Amino acid sequence: MDISSTASDNFNNDTSSESDLPIIIDEKPFADITKNEPDLISSTSFILGTVLGLFVGLFPALKFKSINFYIIALCLFHFLEYYITAKYNPGKVHSDSFLLFGNGKEYIGAHTFALLECLIEYTLWPQCKRVAGIRFYIAVTGVVLALVGQYIRTMAMKTAAQSFSHILKRKKERDHILVTNGLYAYFRHPSYFGFFWWAIGLQLVLLNPLSFFIFTLVLWRFFSKRIQIEEEYLISFFGNNYISYKKNTKVWIPFIQ
Repeated sequence: MDISSTASDNFNNDTSSESDLPIIIDEKPFADITKNEPDLISSTSFILGTVLGLFVGLFPALKFKSINFYIIALCLFHFLEYYITAKYNPGKVHSDSFLLFGNGKEYIGAHTFALLECLIEYTLWPQCKRVAGIRFYIAVTGVVLALVGQYIRTMAMKTAAQSFSHILKRKKERDHILVTNGLYAYFRHPSYFGFFWWAIGLQLVLLNPLSFFIFTLVLWRFFSKRIQIEEEYLISFFGNNYISYKKNTKVWIPFIQ
């Protein structure tokens, strides 16, 4: 989840199994090669790196540089999802850990809609995308939120390590522990916190009023429901330890207790 385990950003269901444990060779954990097709992993990494490099290179050329930041942030996010999982939680890494293939059409559609809104508004009303005056502070706020959100999410995945999963777990695994140190001492679901503010921040960077409200509403509803379901399992896994932990921490997403 997130806090200590079965963290997930999609609604895929899964049951606990020994296959979620890393393969141990010479006392070092390794990912299961059958879940990590080398051709898919390498091609995905190549495409992400190529797109990232292209938009870094175009930074001086494009007038509306928020587009560059948006694409760069997306590429880094999806790369880090796989990389951090592979490094700190190899038992649960697989091709879907990029979060590009398993999030469904809704995820791709949301970012496509955001880019289309930005391009249409920039074409029809270029002044509304001019990063000046109040819009400058909105864009800067978005950059800060996106950077902080990415950092919090990445560190949450690193801290939880083997207790983190992109798939909701309905059964406690052997290596599943309640993580309460590091970021988890202050955030009850830091990876959700990070994703929420990262996504919201990117819409502020693009100066997208419509996408900002849509992303906020959809993500809030998603995490509100997700956390409620997730915590029912966490209580069944850890009992009073989790109940006590819950009382002393916050989600830090507005109106989600």
